[in-house]
Parts: sequence; C-alpha cells; structure tokens
Amino acid sequence: MSFDGMMTRAVVKELNDSLATGRINKIYQPFKTELILSVRSKGKTNSLLLSANAQFARAHLTREKYSNPATPPMFCMLLRKHLEGAIIERIEQFGTERMIFIDCHSKDELGDETKKRLIVEIMGKHSNIILIDRQTDMILDSIKHISLSQSSYRSVLPGQSYKFPPPQEKKNPLEATEMTLLEGVDFNAGKMDQQLVTLFAGFSPLIGKEIIHRAHLVNRQSLMDAFFSVVNPIKSDQYSPKIIFSKNKEYFSVVELNHLTGTEKEFETVSEMLDRYFYGKAERDRVKQQAHDLEKLLMNEYQKNKKKIKKLEKTLVQADKAADDQKKGELLTAHMHLVKKGDTSVDVVDYYDPDGKIITIDLLPLKTPSENAQLYFKRYNKAKNSVAIVKAQIEETKSEIVYFEQLIQQMESASPADIDEIREELMEEGYIRKRQQKGDKKKKKDHKPQLERYVSSNEIEFFVGKNNKQNDYLTNRFARQDEVWLHTKDIPGSHVVIRSTEPDELTLQEAATVAAFYSKAKLSSSVPVDYTKIRHVKKPNGAKPGYVIYDNQTTLYVTPNEDLILSLRSRS
Repeated sequence: MSFDGMMTRAVVKELNDSLATGRINKIYQPFKTELILSVRSKGKTNSLLLSANAQFARAHLTREKYSNPATPPMFCMLLRKHLEGAIIERIEQFGTERMIFIDCHSKDELGDETKKRLIVEIMGKHSNIILIDRQTDMILDSIKHISLSQSSYRSVLPGQSYKFPPPQEKKNPLEATEMTLLEGVDFNAGKMDQQLVTLFAGFSPLIGKEIIHRAHLVNRQSLMDAFFSVVNPIKSDQYSPKIIFSKNKEYFSVVELNHLTGTEKEFETVSEMLDRYFYGKAERDRVKQQAHDLEKLLMNEYQKNKKKIKKLEKTLVQADKAADDQKKGELLTAHMHLVKKGDTSVDVVDYYDPDGKIITIDLLPLKTPSENAQLYFKRYNKAKNSVAIVKAQIEETKSEIVYFEQLIQQMESASPADIDEIREELMEEGYIRKRQQKGDKKKKKDHKPQLERYVSSNEIEFFVGKNNKQNDYLTNRFARQDEVWLHTKDIPGSHVVIRSTEPDELTLQEAATVAAFYSKAKLSSSVPVDYTKIRHVKKPNGAKPGYVIYDNQTTLYVTPNEDLILSLRSRS
C-alpha cells in the first residue's frame, strides 16, 4: 500500500494522540530531505520523522537512531530558531489528502506569542516540508525550494504566500453516501477499482482492489456493502496496522487487505509498522545516490577480473601444450642427419610413441637444422617459464575477485557512513585517486571505525563490522584473545565478535544469525557460520583489507531473520 490519504489519516490520529500539547526540544536534519523532531509529551520523549524523500516520503514516530551532520543545514537552523521550545497545539490532515499540518505556538525574542505551521506534503517526487507563519500565511522556508520555472502552478520560496497544491476535484470517501457512490461509478464501463480511485480522494489502488474483491460479483448492493465495510472502520479510526508479504513483495496497510495472499505481521501502532517497513529502504536509496560511482567501479573491477581469469586459464592451457615443442626439438636433434637447410618439413619416427608412428615436424627453410631445433627448445622454455607466472597471476586474480565480491556484498548493507570508509579503503588500495584535503592526516590518525552493537537475549553484547575497515579494527584491535569470533563459512560477509569467552548457546545462535544476515547468503536458509576464539584468527602478511585465515572452528547452521536482527539491535 502506498502512503495514501487513508494511511495519512491513521498516522495523524496517532501523532495527535501522542504529541499534542508536547514541547519540541530538539530538531535535526540528518539527511537532505528528512527531519527528526524530538518532542517531550505526556512524560515521554518521542522522535518524529518527517520525510520529503522522492520515493519514501512519510511521517511517523521512529525508534531508529540517525547520525547528524557536524554543521546543520540552513533549513534545520531556521526550524530551530522558530520551533525549538514551541508547543504543538494539534496535528491535522487536510481533508483526506496526503497533507499534514503541525500547528505550534511559541514566544519570539521580544516575548510576543507567535504561531507557526509546519506543513508536510507527501506527494512523491513533489513532496515537501514547509514552515509558514500562521498569521500571515507567509512561507518562512521549505526543505525544497520550488521556483516558477520548475512549477507553473505555484512556487515555494521564502517570503511568498503559501498556496495549496492543485486540487484534485475528488470526493471525500468519509463523507460519501450511497447516492454519492452510485452516481459516481459507471457499472458498464468496467475497471471498477480504477473508477473508485479516480472518484475518491485518498484512495490508493490497493484500496480500490480491496473494495472490488469484497464485492465479488459487482452490483449496486454488493459495491455499497464492500465500500462501507472498508470506509466505516477508517471513519471511526479503527485500524489494523500490518505488513503483508505476498509474491515476493511487501505491502503495508491499516486496512484489512483480503485480496492479498501471503504471510502477515501485525503491529501495535501505525508508526511501528512504518518504521519496520521503511527500515533500510530509505537508507539504501541514499546510499545508491551517494555511491553510484563506487558501485559502478566495483562491478567494473569484478567483471574485469572475471574476464582476466578466463584469458589466463586459456594461456595456461596453451602453455601446457609446450611439451609438444620440447618433443619436436629432441626428435629433430636425434634425426639431424635427415634434414638440410631449405627443407620446410621432415618426417621422423616418434620414439616416444609405443607404436613408433611417423610424425611431421615443420621447419623454417632459411634456418639450419640446428637452428630449427633450438627454436623449438626456445618456445618450450618460454612457455615453461610462463606457467609459473600465469599460475601466480591466476591466484592473484582469484584473490581480487573474492575481494570485490566482498566489497559488493558490503555495499548492499552499507550506511552512508560505511560508504565513506569503503571509499577511503579503495583510495588506500590504489583503485581510486587520493584527494588529500586539509586535516585528513589528523582525521585518519584519530578515526576509529564505528562498530554496530547488538545485545543478545541473554544480555551479552556483540559487535559487527560492516566493511573491511571495521572488520580489521574489530578482529585485530578491538577484540580480546579469548573472545569468540564468527564469520560465514566460505561466503563473503561481516566479522562478528561476541564480548564473552564462553557465550551461551542462544547468544551463539543469535550472533551467527547476524553474521549470516550481513553476508552474501542473506536471503538463503541454513547458512553455515564458523566460530572460533580470536587467538585462532590471523591476518596474513600483505593480505587484502578484511581478509583473515582461521582454524579450530565449529560450524553452526542458521537462517537469517530480519525481525530478530531488529529486535537485537533495538536492545542495544
């Protein structure tokens, strides 16, 4: 289900119940299009996430922690000036549209009361977050500036009057009567679900399909019954927040979606559902935009090495045929009396063959018999010497392939901070040109990779390295000799260290599940994970970042479970 008007209504009800009369303590802008408002209300501090992300625009309470930039963006600073310390009066939805009004009041520098409105417009790529003065309707600023050259209908710029998005001229389904419904649809035109979406504001295609599914054979009575069976619970704010996993897709909804088949996960609140659904998705989108060049580089290097190894193996096969040149040189030497300068070939007995067959040896007519023999020996020696070199190159190329497979896997679960460390590693390894900046040496000296921390169900902490810099630091510097180290068996993945010398069985299983989740086998079942003491883990001299060898291991088999990962992460 998309974040439609019905979802917006459910979110607004929850936010208003939780945050109304609360005080905004802190405001952060961790990313270009996302805000976090820390609100103290009813003896509890809540984090409200507001996003104008083109793909993942939304609003809900969140338990996720976000890293904030050292210097806050201008919009964040302006919001802090106007809204930090402000009281939230109410949170409302505009009709059934995907628009949320957060009305606040506070006092200015002179002690006079001011009234502000934070407007969240959830409209795909046109999503925006706008702060206006409620007394003048003047825009103070917005997270996205829209000029008339970008939109002929309205501009969104500081100092201008706020203008609503273009009206859709649709009916409010919560105010609809039987007559509204029956007059609005054409029973002969077909595509009834699309007609409902076109007729009513706030309906997503999933709600349209659900109504038609409930109507079965659509007629006037069955359509009315199905329509009000969906609308009436929403009208009375009765919601069933859940995520449905159907046909390799995830759907979130506050309405029972009987037309979808699959497994369901229910949640106590709408925000919990949205927090779970969007976990990682928006971050993956940011990483994709931030690291497009890195992903391209890694895939190019990986493919280049795959092609290289094919060529090297072909060269090795050709080198193996060099023994034939040695034999021809020896046979030519033994039958020198049969050859004279100017001959283009000679037929000789192959005394290496049990049957003594006759073979033909090609000759260069401008060379003497002795020179022809030496030419065969020279080709043989060249090929023989190249075999060792080619075999070494094959091993080196295989190592490169494993290295880039590992980096590609790390990119799949990387956060924006992880991307910086991967980029830095590639510079150090010579794959990207270094761009030395002032203060880089000091930063490098002082910098310690930030490890992801988890706490097991039995209150034992363990740590995960999500890239090679973190893996090296975790295994070689952070961990103690008798602590337990885990890694997927023969599969690219993260290093995991349990801060215990004798962890219990449940902690081992949970840490192994995390190791499997942050590996190339994330979507597999029964993933083999090795564990051993840190003292048995070694990094060979000259090895690539993140590469280790180990022994004395025991193997567990686990199936990655994202819900378990989230619960263990939240415990930390």
